[in-house]
This record gives sequence, C-alpha cells and structure tokens, in this order.
Amino acid sequence: MTIKMGETEADESHVSMISGEPERESSRTPQYLVAMAVSIILVAAGTNIGWSSPALMEMRSPNATLPLTVEEGSWVGALLAIGACIGGVPAGSMVEHIGRKWTIMSLSVPQTVAWILMHCATTVNMVYIARFLAGIALGAVCAAVPVYLVEIAEDSIRGTLGSMFQLMLVNGVMYAYIIGAIFPYTELPLFCGVLNIIFVVLFFKAPESPVYLMQKGRRDEAEDALICLRGKKYNVHKELEAMEEEINSKKAEKVPFFQELSKKSSVLSLLVCLTLMFFQQLSGINVVIFFMESIFHDAGSTLDPDIATIIAGVAQTLATLGSTVLIDYTGRRVLLQISSVVMALCLAILGYYFYEKTKGSDVTQFGSIPVIAVVVFIIMYGIGFGPIPWLMSSEILPPEVKGPGAGIAASFKWFCSFAVTKAFQPINDALGPATSYWIFASICVTAFFFSTFVIIETKGKSLIEIQEEMFGKKGKKKKTKKSNAVV
Repeated sequence: MTIKMGETEADESHVSMISGEPERESSRTPQYLVAMAVSIILVAAGTNIGWSSPALMEMRSPNATLPLTVEEGSWVGALLAIGACIGGVPAGSMVEHIGRKWTIMSLSVPQTVAWILMHCATTVNMVYIARFLAGIALGAVCAAVPVYLVEIAEDSIRGTLGSMFQLMLVNGVMYAYIIGAIFPYTELPLFCGVLNIIFVVLFFKAPESPVYLMQKGRRDEAEDALICLRGKKYNVHKELEAMEEEINSKKAEKVPFFQELSKKSSVLSLLVCLTLMFFQQLSGINVVIFFMESIFHDAGSTLDPDIATIIAGVAQTLATLGSTVLIDYTGRRVLLQISSVVMALCLAILGYYFYEKTKGSDVTQFGSIPVIAVVVFIIMYGIGFGPIPWLMSSEILPPEVKGPGAGIAASFKWFCSFAVTKAFQPINDALGPATSYWIFASICVTAFFFSTFVIIETKGKSLIEIQEEMFGKKGKKKKTKKSNAVV
C-alpha cells in the first residue's frame, strides 16, 4: 500500500493520525449532563404555567386565604403571558452582550423573587406583580435556553438536546400539578421556588456556548468549552476552525444590526419561526388544556379534576420524551406532519361530538370519545408542534440575528398564547364549541401544508449547512491541498 500526502499534512491531519492512533469520537455524556443542568431552569419556568390549574381553583373558593373573583383569576392567568411577551425581546439582546450562560443564570433571580412575592401575598395586586414578574422571566428563558442548547450540541444529537426544552418545560407543569394536588396553594410557591436554587448550584460550573465565545474572539475559552463538552480525547480544532471560518466570513460583510435584520435571509427565517409559533399556539393546545376540566364535565366524565389534569400532564411529558428520542432519527418535518394531521382529526372529532350534543342528540354512549380525543391531541402536540418550533427557531435563524430573533419568536409565541386564551371564551359563546374546535382543526390542516411545502429538514445538518440549504448560500471554502491516497 502506497500513500502520498500533500504538503499540508501536518496542518490538516489530526494529532491522533500522526501518532498512528485512530481519531477519537466525541463523548456525548458531557453534553447530556450540561443540557440536563440548564434544563432545571425550564422545569422551574414550567411551574409558572402549571401553578394556575391547582392554585386558581382553590383561590376562587370563598374560604381561601386570599380569595379571587373569576375576573381576577382570569387576569392572574393572563399576566403571565403578557409578562412573557415582554421578557423575550430583551433576553434576545442579553444573550449577545453578556453571553448565553450568564443570561440564563440571571433569570433564576426574578423567578425566585416572584415565588417569594406569591408566598407572601396579602393582596391581589401582589399576586398580579408576582405573575407579571414570573412571566418576564418565563419569556426570557424561552428565548435564551434554546439558543444555548443548540449551540453546545454536536450535529448528530442537536435535535435531542434541543427538544429537551419542551420536555423539561412540561415536566415543570406536571410538577406543579402533582405538588398542587398534594399541598395547599399557599405552600406551592415554596416547592416551585426551590428549583431555581437547585438550578444555580448545578449549572454554575457549566461552560459558556463555544459559538458565543468564538464570536467574541475568545478562542482559548471556546476551545476549553468544547473540550469540556466533547471530552478531552476529542480533537476540537476542526470544529473550532469551522466556527472561526464562518464567523470571519460574517465579519467581512458586517453591517449594522437593523440592516442585518432586514436582509432577505433574516426576514425569511424569522417569518418561518413566527409562523411555526403561530401554528403551535393556534393549534388549540392552551384551550384544550385550560378548559380540559369543562370538556370532561360536558362530556359527562366523573373523573376528579386533579386526576384529569395530572393524566394530561403525564401524557404530554411522555409524548415529548418520545419526540426527544425520535427527533434525530425520523427528522423534524415528518413529526410536524404527523402531529398536525392527528391534532386536526382529534379537534374535528371534538367538534362533531359537541355539534351532536348541542343539537340534542343522545351522546351518552360516546362519552369517552372526547376524553380519548383530548389525550391523543395532547400526545400528538407533545411529539411535534410542542417541542419542534422551539428547536427550529434556534436552528434556522442566521447567527448574526439568532439572539434577538429567538427573543422576537418567544415574545410572539406568548402574545399568541394570550390572544387565544382570552379570545376563546367569547368566540365559544358566540359560535358554539363545535365551530370553535373546527376552526382550530382547520388551522392544524394549514400547519400540515406549511410543514410539507415550506419547512426544510434540518436533521443531522450543521448550522452552516442549514443556512446554505435555506438560502442557497455556499460558504467560501478554505483552499488547502487535499490528501491523495493510492491504495
């Protein structure tokens, strides 16, 4: 066997090849551990969403320590979404200025303060302030954490780590459901607030995003961060060089941020992100979850509301876990397609059931159908349109607008959440439940066509390759003499 190699062998070859050893693969364990550590703040953020279901039910009782009217309870729920709309945008800028890690670390402070306020609340206004503050932190977490998860992961497991965002968020929701079913609402803030302290302890020594460090010219720190994430035996130089080449090419054509944001590639990618968030919320998920108790009641179910809520939480958690396992094998687009089609079918069934019931037909023998439809709907949401819009928002946005773009997408998501939640009851009263569910079903059908004809598959592709496929950009390759092997 004769081997001829170019002059750049010493520069291009891995050290392991020179020494005669095979190139070492990266270790995925550190990436999973860091992802789990940062995901604790997602569990903490999810408790802000889950708190409403058990707590508001108790607080609407006249015997509550701090009783709320129906209207006050409505604003307690709405203020979380309003705060989240506001919190996403500044977080997008913070991740670019102080870094992904320290932005995320700082968000444990407002969440902890919000729970302290909630525990000590003696007036409705204190509850309002606590919920609004928690909402700001929630929106910021939704903007910052997906960026960090995507940037610490290697291409082969980026989908798995990115989808952990939704998984841990729904784990937080379920945690609040379970704790709320066991303990009174006055103690619930203590169990939720302590998660932020656990997060700070576990995440404190985690590395900063290597991509961010390279963008700031801190190559040595980026190398250390990659070694921490990939293992000491892995040669990180090839990955560093790819990052550096991409960043340098962007610096060469550097333009002011707002001019960058107005570029066709930035506008198109942001529109895709916003549309995914639109379909995520207009799928009807919040309506199904928030009004699940009344759906079960109208269907004649005798299931205890607390048990029904926990069942829904478990279903969503298991489905999102399934998505985490499947997403790097099946791909993003096919899960979005399956999710949208089955959700549309479930909503159509719900609509038809309530149409027949409103007509006066005897539907008692079909009482279990709405319950099954709701559970299947939640499972399908957890597999596709729950986690994937968050993941793809961090994958398809160009690096130069990723932080602010993710913030805008997160804020838009919570705006849609607020709008749908507040508008559903008036629409339901005016048109009836059947028409309301059919409207959501038609939106899910539209989401299927969007997933099929607009969304590109990002599975297994580097962030650079995704940009090239979306916008037809071919990065300038470094001119090097390649090895010629004759066997």
